[in-house]
Amino acid sequence: MKIISHALAAFLLLLSTSVYADGLADLQRFYNEIRNYSASFEQVVVDENLKLLEASNGEFSIERPGKFRWHYTTPSEQLIIGDGTQVWIYDVELEQITHRKSATAVSQTPAMLLSGKGNLDDSFILEDAGQHDGFDWVRMIPKSKDSGFTDIRIGFSQGKMQLLEMKDNFGQSTRMSFKNIKENIDIPEEIFTFIPPSGVDIIEEAG
Repeated sequence: MKIISHALAAFLLLLSTSVYADGLADLQRFYNEIRNYSASFEQVVVDENLKLLEASNGEFSIERPGKFRWHYTTPSEQLIIGDGTQVWIYDVELEQITHRKSATAVSQTPAMLLSGKGNLDDSFILEDAGQHDGFDWVRMIPKSKDSGFTDIRIGFSQGKMQLLEMKDNFGQSTRMSFKNIKENIDIPEEIFTFIPPSGVDIIEEAG
């Protein structure tokens, strides 16, 4: 009886860990089943020689399709809000706002990548990058040379997105780690709405 119990326990453990063993399945779940997502983040940017260019942190929320609120708190405060049709970028210290009537203003940022929706195969070559450092990894290679990225990797743990790594056309790499993750929660619609503070300069850019 003990042998059977041990075998059953081992099987159940294997079953529970294999549920999230496929990074590609985790990625498809994230884009197909997660309607909204919020987390706090730490972000570092390094050059092609791995020299640190920038370190920052903050919190963000996304609502598919195309809505996001990205709030950098350090080293300087910046707010990026997209309501699905227009984007506001508010640099608090400079008291300056950049406004675009389309999402192309941040099309090459994590905000647009994570708030996107649709068939990923249309825009990316998807590869299961295996398991290492305790994460299930997926590689996303943009099919368009105009995407701004040459390589994107997402790390999942227990089925949830924990890490995002992106390399751009200039050889710079951005790595973001996520904590306090919440999926499919009630997010007030007003957080994706931006009302410019009075007295702040607004720069209008073509969409």
